[in-house]
Amino acid sequence: MSKAEPDDTGDGTNAISDATVRDVPVIVGSNLRRLRKAQGLSLERLAELSGVSRAMLGQIETAKSVPTVSLLWRVADALGVPVATLVATEQEPSLVVLTRDRASVLVASGGRYSSRSLSPANRSRGAGFFELAFAPGHREEFPAADLGTRCNLVVAEGRLKVAVGRDPAVTLLQGDAVTFEASANYVIENTSESRTVVYLVVTAPLP
Repeated sequence: MSKAEPDDTGDGTNAISDATVRDVPVIVGSNLRRLRKAQGLSLERLAELSGVSRAMLGQIETAKSVPTVSLLWRVADALGVPVATLVATEQEPSLVVLTRDRASVLVASGGRYSSRSLSPANRSRGAGFFELAFAPGHREEFPAADLGTRCNLVVAEGRLKVAVGRDPAVTLLQGDAVTFEASANYVIENTSESRTVVYLVVTAPLP
């Protein structure tokens, strides 16, 4: 008989609850380790951000300790996620297909610029992955982001110039890449006579 099915003597609620309680250390530890690594945090850095000792975080990740609610709040706040995320039993699928016809696309500047998100809708707020397209000769200005935000850009097709703040513009050819601090206004200009496509990864600062 499946555990999901009630037996003949009751509704099965107690059995499910008991199993869930026993699994709490494993669930929390697995979620914490996954979230920490996804944000590129070491145990030492997370300890600094949360005020929870490295030793305690290590015990939680290895399911050797069950954290208190207060401790969970501190860790969740440091990671920038809801507390429920640390105790969630449903994990994201290992493979997510983002079909072009169902993508989230922003079209601006009279259709001369477009941005397509290449991240799932429920992605971590700490990072974003985008496909940008610029019409021939088009120049697009982008506002400054929060201090500590970084952009990593690679040219897939065409040629363009990137100017950040008051720094001199740099020219990028197909296959070239650039990384820059995005806390100042920046401009991307397609200097070619054909459509230019770039891929952009935006990483937000740690909370």
